[in-house]
Amino acid sequence: MVDAYFSKEPFVTAICNGGFEIVSRLRTDAHLQYEYTGEQKKGKGRPKQFNGKVDYQNLNLSYFKEIEKGDKEKIYQAKLYSKSLKKWINIVIVYTLRKGKWTHENYFSSDLNLRAKRILELYKSRFQIEFLYRDAKQNTSLNHCQARSEEKLNMHFNLALTAVNIAKIIHWLPIKKKGRLPFSMRDIKTYYSNVLHIDRFINPKNSSFIG
Repeated sequence: MVDAYFSKEPFVTAICNGGFEIVSRLRTDAHLQYEYTGEQKKGKGRPKQFNGKVDYQNLNLSYFKEIEKGDKEKIYQAKLYSKSLKKWINIVIVYTLRKGKWTHENYFSSDLNLRAKRILELYKSRFQIEFLYRDAKQNTSLNHCQARSEEKLNMHFNLALTAVNIAKIIHWLPIKKKGRLPFSMRDIKTYYSNVLHIDRFINPKNSSFIG
């Protein structure tokens, strides 16, 4: 899952050539084309590949699968060709009614078999991943390792990210959703730091701190 900023041909091609699939978002005016499935003309010349450009205000529903249709949201899925990405993609167009006007967003995956709901779920989870990296950078020293060995760097990155996940599992997920406040790794870090310092000063076993 990557931000719409990365939905560019060089990046997407490199990811897909590396054996991975990608989920991201395209511009609302992305140039998408339908696949031509009719009979090809005989004779010389390149076979016809496309059957027109997508008009977002007037979709050709013979190409789209209707996933959801409500009073305030409509979702359609299709296999279309992206001119900017230079490849066939699995596109999900979400129409939303805002202030009496229909607007849309274009989500896509390079995996042509991925379900529409799964594409949307994966893209939305991108925000949680960004929060994880933010908290690890700010509170568990993700960027502060001075090692040069690949194995040591991997260990450091995994520990920094795991620390945030464990803190969230212990102190945030057990709370019912209605009673949850925004997750703050800084508060949890401060709490454990205070506990550690208090324990050092008042625990008799820590004789080195007793005058």
